[in-house]
Amino acid sequence: MKEIRAYIQPFMLSKVTQVLLEIPNFPGMSVSDCEGFGREKVVEGQDYTPFMSKKRIEIFAQDDLVGSIFDAIMTIANTHQHGAGKVYIMNVEEEGHISTGERGNNLA
Repeated sequence: MKEIRAYIQPFMLSKVTQVLLEIPNFPGMSVSDCEGFGREKVVEGQDYTPFMSKKRIEIFAQDDLVGSIFDAIMTIANTHQHGAGKVYIMNVEEEGHISTGERGNNLA
């Protein structure tokens, strides 16, 4: 199992969501608002702030779905502008179901 974490432009969220929902057995996702900066920085008026608003997407998926999810986000979220976002894939060592107490690897 892997975690796919993406930081995308807020206006791209609905497009990304629509495409992800078309992937068979898509496991779902969490979305939150966040701010941050990388190499790009924003200057607005006279007040300098390096933070840009993004949407953070977190998806926990079985290994066989990771490639299609990653490719979908990379393609659909691409604004062809600097600062379009980032996508990361991380290993998940263990998961647990709070309601049942069940824990282990690959608990669907």
